Amino acid sequence: MYAVVNFGGHQVKAVPGTKIFVNALHREKGEVFENTEVLLVADGDRIEVGKPHVAGATVKFEVIDTVKGDKVIVFKKKRRKGYRRKKSHRALATALKVVEIQQKKK
Repeated sequence: MYAVVNFGGHQVKAVPGTKIFVNALHREKGEVFENTEVLLVADGDRIEVGKPHVAGATVKFEVIDTVKGDKVIVFKKKRRKGYRRKKSHRALATALKVVEIQQKKK
């Protein structure tokens, strides 16, 4: 069983028991929360696609930690002018554990 969930405009595949990374959510470590923006739920051969969300479907997540993502280098240069600038940044990401997928039976 798996579900596709919307997190801040990004679609994430959630399988129970796995760990996923999303953009920083600013939640406490160990906090459990539900996301109702479920776009798709698949259970074996049965696949249910929402319009835009699947009615009655929720996914529970547990916050593992907030970490920094990979470093992104920004380099600017204008040729023959001696202009060079190098900057970098690391965006914050939240590590989540997928606890369970709940779906209301029809």
